[in-house]
Amino acid sequence: MGAGHAHRLYRHAHSPVHALPPHTKLAAAFTFVIVVVSTPREAVWAFAAYAVLLAGVARAAQVPAAFLLKRLLIEIPFVAFAVLMPFVAQGERVEVLGMSLSVNGLWGAWNVLAKGTLGVATSVLLASTTELRELLLGLQRLKLPPLLVQIASFMIRYGDVIADEMRRMRIARESRGFEASGVRHWGVLAKSAGALFIRSYERGERVHLAMMSRGYTGSMPVIDEVTASRAQWSYAFALPVAALAVCLLGWSL
Repeated sequence: MGAGHAHRLYRHAHSPVHALPPHTKLAAAFTFVIVVVSTPREAVWAFAAYAVLLAGVARAAQVPAAFLLKRLLIEIPFVAFAVLMPFVAQGERVEVLGMSLSVNGLWGAWNVLAKGTLGVATSVLLASTTELRELLLGLQRLKLPPLLVQIASFMIRYGDVIADEMRRMRIARESRGFEASGVRHWGVLAKSAGALFIRSYERGERVHLAMMSRGYTGSMPVIDEVTASRAQWSYAFALPVAALAVCLLGWSL
């Protein structure tokens, strides 16, 4: 799958969570999110229990709370959507601080916030403890279609290539005294975007030819065969199993 590839979400540490094989963490995270989504929204205490479980995982993974909370800001658009729901939803109304709010809207907003936040936190913890290369190997180990894994691998690698090309073009413009400050500079930026597209396309063609000359036939060679022991699977699934117990209690109480 190629060389290692670091990303900003990853936090290097020597924790038991970091040491788990990537496919066990992917499977555990996916199962945990499914359990959270399946929990009735009225079981407020269950979502608090899920948050405690994730806090335990973060502690075991040596991921600071500030690091996790900062990356949870990505869900702000969903928070804005949830805030509007009590005002626009139909049904029974209730007075809160002098405002008429929909009961169904309040429950819907809570549902989106609780489940969305837990899902994002799970994704952040997964990314914080697993490098991108390992994630790709994990997806491959979980028998995701090889073509999808290759597309994801190329997207990750060429995303950085394009970003670096954009940085060089920006430095070149600024070294010539250019500074975008209004509509009259949009033409220059549009030409830069066109040049970036052409350069990226040409580079992609060169890379494809290089791969074909080295024997590429549509599948990438697997350099590392990632395996997991029964103990590692048990450790990884401690989180979703505990969450499943909470979910079942939430439905029965």
